[in-house]
Amino acid sequence: MNLNDVMAELKSMGDEQAAAGMARYGIKSDRALGISIPKLLRLAKKIGTHRKLAGQLWSSAIHEARILACMIEDPQLLTEAQLERWVKAFDSWDLCDQCCNRLFRKTAFARQKAMAWSQRPEEFVKRAGFVLMAVLAVHDKKATDRQFEPFFKQIRKAASDERNFVKKAVNWALRQIGKRNLALNRKAIAVAEEIKHLESKTARWVANDALRELRNEKIRQRLSLKAAR
Repeated sequence: MNLNDVMAELKSMGDEQAAAGMARYGIKSDRALGISIPKLLRLAKKIGTHRKLAGQLWSSAIHEARILACMIEDPQLLTEAQLERWVKAFDSWDLCDQCCNRLFRKTAFARQKAMAWSQRPEEFVKRAGFVLMAVLAVHDKKATDRQFEPFFKQIRKAASDERNFVKKAVNWALRQIGKRNLALNRKAIAVAEEIKHLESKTARWVANDALRELRNEKIRQRLSLKAAR
């Protein structure tokens, strides 16, 4: 499929009412077509990996075209320069999260960028850093506990950031790392307890929300069973 074919298919799948409703969730509806993620995934499967087309779709600046681009791009060929160009273009939480989860985490730069971006001032770049931490905790099965420990320092530092899309990503990263195994669960709880005592309403929310999940008996039982295998 070429760019014209894909753009025509995207437009045929669009839903004006759904696109208008996306504005309620912080997505710029003037660049959105109103297409669900399952529909985009089906189209991505039909296309397959296609690096040239991914670049063309990203350049269109259409919201769903950019999400589709992150689904068909080749993570093994993605350059650091391209990662930086794309992350700077993030303008919504879902574009950020889709790119981090479906593409960026699979690159050789994932951990490096998680650390670097978590210290950047731009809202969605900073969010991307913490989203990468969260999705690496879920998907990188071969990683050691030591590889996640540097993330705790950044979580502590950013816990007072009042911006909604940042604080939720900080909280997400803390919860996912803490659900990886019992050892990291104990460390995540300790970090959350530290954060809870910061002079910040945002930090207290991040900590208390995370602690509810990290101390959940069912989750701890699951981690105990995992450790016993």
